Amino acid sequence: MFIFPLIYFSAFFIAIKNLIRKNTQGVLIFLIIGLPIYTTSLSIALQSGFSSLVPFMQPLKELLILISLGIGIWELNSRIRFQSIDYVVLAYFFYTLLYVFLPIGQYGLSAKLIAFKSYSFFPFIYFAGRIIDPARLYVSKYFHYILAVFIAATGILLFEIFIDQHFQTLTGYADFNFYYFNQEATGNYGLSWTFETSTGLRRFASFFANPLEFAASTLLALAILAGLYTTDNNRVKVDTLGIIAIIATQFAIFFALSRSSLASYFIMIFIYALITKKKQILNIIYAGFAAVAIYFIFFMLVINPDLYEFIYETITFTNPSSVGHVLAWIEGIEAIAANPFGLGLGESGRVASSLSDTVGGENQYIVIGVQTGIITLLLYLWMHIYFIKTCWKWFPYLQGKERQVCLSLLLMKIGFIIPLLTSELESSVYISYLSWFLSGIFVRMIAGHSPEDAKFSDIN
Repeated sequence: MFIFPLIYFSAFFIAIKNLIRKNTQGVLIFLIIGLPIYTTSLSIALQSGFSSLVPFMQPLKELLILISLGIGIWELNSRIRFQSIDYVVLAYFFYTLLYVFLPIGQYGLSAKLIAFKSYSFFPFIYFAGRIIDPARLYVSKYFHYILAVFIAATGILLFEIFIDQHFQTLTGYADFNFYYFNQEATGNYGLSWTFETSTGLRRFASFFANPLEFAASTLLALAILAGLYTTDNNRVKVDTLGIIAIIATQFAIFFALSRSSLASYFIMIFIYALITKKKQILNIIYAGFAAVAIYFIFFMLVINPDLYEFIYETITFTNPSSVGHVLAWIEGIEAIAANPFGLGLGESGRVASSLSDTVGGENQYIVIGVQTGIITLLLYLWMHIYFIKTCWKWFPYLQGKERQVCLSLLLMKIGFIIPLLTSELESSVYISYLSWFLSGIFVRMIAGHSPEDAKFSDIN
């Protein structure tokens, strides 16, 4: 079992080795291999009696990003041509930084710093990707790594299904959560309620932190699949690894049982067909939706009635989880309306949850708005909309690795919309770090073109 901490450390040292050689893209090794097993590695280290290692393992991800950013800035041969998104990311960072020092909220400096790192560290990740030279970036290689890791995660999922037991019951997950986040074990399986549905169905997480992160990683893998195997003329060429990865995403999205990610999975396929302008695929999708609907009605009514009840309660908002989402949203919206400049860092999200004193939550946008107000909420929304709009516009005019990154990032940003509405997605380190790093890489790519190259002038 200790193989997971060993892999975690190995990925870190391989990334450090690359950074010493001034190969800043080497940090992707850690983001792709180390971060998916982050919580599992820490849990196993604690369970194995190496609790003294945990405080050293936790900051490695931030340390790598800062080192990568520092080396990248040092190695720059020319001045960065700033885009509008760069200024917005910086504005978001410095505005939220003010709340660390302003006397707003009930928490002290240390708690505010933890909250600040939790949802305002991504600008460092973005700029670490922003300064990487695209000409030296092996996009295809790292995309293959992402798919290989996801296939490995599905292998653990199959093991969980076979033994009918959560992998987290073997890793010390519950003890880790209690020791570091003051969260006692809940639910029927001794983990937390997120590992099961209201009807008692198991929600599996493989080696990820929880089923929600596992489900979101499925969306990320699907986006990578689309980018990697779509040619410049919109043809699809899939190798053996790709076929296995496609099958793996289908297993994962159903056994993670995340309603938001399941809906996003099909939306992403639909958007892919739209942007690649494949009418045949669209017709197949329309017919497929009808066939899938008929299949699921049969599956739910005949084979697994519990799944039918789970989906029915979700649609009618009678599911306890759905009701909880709505109540948290209402509470958060009321707090934002009453305090448009925010209640202070830590008042919503992970810090407040660990103290059982959170306001709102269950929604990344509301978590941001409750803590630092409407201004940061609008900035965050602007960033998300920017990437969707910009990727959509640039896609027809890019080729090769630029096209791969553009399509993958577009599908990610669209796919994450619903999960952002139902969870604090930025706290999922694998999803947050990799998506923001790729965001920075993409902006560096299009910054190397003039607006006329894309035949439109409103990119900036």
